[in-house]
Amino acid sequence: MEQGSGPDGGEPSVPHDDGRRTGRTAGRRPRPSLHELVERGEISDADLTERARETVLRILTAAPKSRAELAQSLARKGYPEHVVLPVLDRFEEVGLVDDAQYAEMIVRTRHAERGLSRRAISTELRRRGIDPDVGSAALEQVDDDSEADAALALARTRLARTRGLDRDVRVRRAVGALARKGYSPSLAFEIVQRELDAEGEPLD
Repeated sequence: MEQGSGPDGGEPSVPHDDGRRTGRTAGRRPRPSLHELVERGEISDADLTERARETVLRILTAAPKSRAELAQSLARKGYPEHVVLPVLDRFEEVGLVDDAQYAEMIVRTRHAERGLSRRAISTELRRRGIDPDVGSAALEQVDDDSEADAALALARTRLARTRGLDRDVRVRRAVGALARKGYSPSLAFEIVQRELDAEGEPLD
């Protein structure tokens, strides 16, 4: 029998291939991530800088962000710090990244639209990487009277929804709603007491 012939002396046998093996081996290799390109030195700083600029523009087109949020996003994508910092510096220079303006916007929308307290808004500003001094300056937009008015409006809304229920249930739900917005228990109980008194339903 000649080498390579089949067991009956005919053509050599060939393993059956249903195409799946070929599909696996012929498939394209996944594109390397940015982090892998940086690690292997296969991308220049100039290209990284251009990509970082485009990434920041896409992010800002979708929604405003703080400098810290942008830095975190770029770092997660694999951009090295020595590229990220100058890019963000330039965006600050031209006014496209402005933490003071961003903080003021957060304060206005969270207070006016959601009725959040200054304490709750301050927590969000810190979470977004806003400098404490910048955040404090932005929070000056909300004074004690404005905060009390927002808490009162929220309490009235909650109490109106529970009219006819047991008093304790109404109190618990209204105070809980205020607490979730960041208002202190003492202020919450004071406001709920005032509103229930106005309804002729005293609170113990």
